[in-house]
Amino acid sequence: MTTPFPFTAVVGQDDLRLALLLNAVSPAVGGVLVRGEKGTAKSTAVRALSALMPEVDVVSECRFSCDPGSPDPGCPDGPHEPGGFASRPARMVELPVGASEDRLVGALDIERALSEGVKAFEPGLLADAHRGILYVDEVNLLHDHLVDLLLDAAAMGASYVEREGVSVRHAARFLLVGTMNPEEGELRPQLLDRFGLTVEVAASREPEQRVEVVRRRLAYDDDPAGFAARWAEEEADVRARIVAAKKLLPSVRLGDDALRQIAATCAAFEVDGMRADIVMARTATALAAWAGRTDVLAEDVRQAALLALPHRRRRNPFDAPGLDEDKLDETLEEFSGDDDPDPDPDPDPDPDSDSGPDGPGGGGGQPAPEDGPQGGDQEARPEAEQDGQPQPQPSGAGEQSAARASEPFRTKVLSVPGLGEGAAGRRSRARTEHGRTTGARRPKGTLTKLHLAATVQAAAPHQRARGRSGPGLVVRRDDLRQATREGREGNLVLFVVDASGSMAARQRMSAVKGAVLSLLLDAYQRRDKVGLVTFRGSGAEVALPPTSSVDAAAARLESLPTGGRTPLSAGLLRAHDVLRVERLRDPARRPLVVVVTDGRATGGPEPVALAGRAARLFAAEGVASVVVDCESGPVRLGLAGQLAGELGGTAVTLDELRADSIAGLVKDVQGTSRRAA
Repeated sequence: MTTPFPFTAVVGQDDLRLALLLNAVSPAVGGVLVRGEKGTAKSTAVRALSALMPEVDVVSECRFSCDPGSPDPGCPDGPHEPGGFASRPARMVELPVGASEDRLVGALDIERALSEGVKAFEPGLLADAHRGILYVDEVNLLHDHLVDLLLDAAAMGASYVEREGVSVRHAARFLLVGTMNPEEGELRPQLLDRFGLTVEVAASREPEQRVEVVRRRLAYDDDPAGFAARWAEEEADVRARIVAAKKLLPSVRLGDDALRQIAATCAAFEVDGMRADIVMARTATALAAWAGRTDVLAEDVRQAALLALPHRRRRNPFDAPGLDEDKLDETLEEFSGDDDPDPDPDPDPDPDSDSGPDGPGGGGGQPAPEDGPQGGDQEARPEAEQDGQPQPQPSGAGEQSAARASEPFRTKVLSVPGLGEGAAGRRSRARTEHGRTTGARRPKGTLTKLHLAATVQAAAPHQRARGRSGPGLVVRRDDLRQATREGREGNLVLFVVDASGSMAARQRMSAVKGAVLSLLLDAYQRRDKVGLVTFRGSGAEVALPPTSSVDAAAARLESLPTGGRTPLSAGLLRAHDVLRVERLRDPARRPLVVVVTDGRATGGPEPVALAGRAARLFAAEGVASVVVDCESGPVRLGLAGQLAGELGGTAVTLDELRADSIAGLVKDVQGTSRRAA
């Protein structure tokens, strides 16, 4: 068995260690979400926590870790007789991102259930994690259907498996710990709210601390057992302190003044629902117990807010989590319950106070997000026009600072035609593990979704030959049929954005960015991957390679400058290259290309003809596409519509893109094959 890295040997990361320890003291806090860049000891700290957790008493031979003092009356291994129990370390169960539903919740032996009528159930990871830790690395990349199962189990404290009339239920109460890199995409709001606390981690910029990190890691790699032995005393002290805090926890008093501060803080920050109030109350109580006190103080409430509120203040995926600490201090002071009419003018806690495992105070919050790039007040000049045609400008001429995006709006649904088989999502039709049943087939591997009627139909003609004599149906492996289902998939939405001088008028570019931002928000909700290609001046660039991080795309869009010629063909060719590479990486994910332009092409010999030839590459490969026509003014050339024709796609105006627009928009983007039909 591998010796884990000692928890107390983790350098820095005080907020992370404190949040984990508070959950060890009071699992009712609700778990921890750890956000941060790669290589910041997120997984190391979580795995090290399991060694500090107190042992648990379990019913002997129970696969579901029932508590001998209060066994689960509905346990599949029950009923349990009084007596026999055993003690074992609390488990830390890891849920892989690519796990199947059966691996998470358990699996029924369908063949035995049909033929013998018995509930032959094999427990899954939720049963293993009961009364322990369920750790999900890269939780933001977890498939939607697994997220739904986690939400149900976290809300009800139990896992249900129901298939073809056979039901199994077992207790599943666990400490949920997730780690994620925000650059790879954000969590669904429902799952985000299920985590009691959140912490942001980042690598230290102090050379001495970085040196110590390297020194300890190298020492551990050379001799894990010896390194752990050198930290055994510190580990024992923290373990004893956890046990003492757990015993003290029921005696901690949460007074009315602290409750009013908690409620006022949640109201001041406009947090949705009441879960934040409850989590703050439990966290403040755990902080007091960790400090060895029986009364909750204002400093406990402040620290609880910094850990429990930042991730609950996000209104959309483009909002950075954070908390205004000045506003927090003002709210706590206002509702402090101090009757002194002339309070101390500087009552704020020291922001540099210790917040590590040895003290509950300090900065667990996140810095307020910095202001995005601000555009100047001057209006950008569009390309000069003569006889209705834009005149070329020198490369880089007329470049303007980035315009701010207008307010996003709800867009019409754009989807890829046909039936795909990509990753589960919410955009285009696809064959999926979840959805409505459309037919049956022989299983190619492990049976996951039984089609009962088709199975019975396959087995029925052979009952006499198989010697059936009783009421049970004699079922063989060859009789089993897998249900085929149709649901929705996520797509690769590749934005190709014109940032040339013809788009540079500030009001116009603001509207364009607002439209793309709206489409990005739609892509986030539909679980798509997104990419961003921009073209201006003398060429095109991949501003963002395909990623699940929609907020990263929004950040790149916000800082996008404009100006110069319009190398439309270069933008299309670069997008074509991106799709070619992505097709090799993820062949099942179908693309949707969204070209945002007024359709003009300038620069180089025969720019319009070159753009047409580039567009026909997409049409020849059947790539679904839509052109968002950004042309404005009383005189319109209709060039975006011509480009859409070359692409084999559809052109829509900015107004038609709105979901509440009167103008109709075909939901399925017409591909070449459908147009030919």
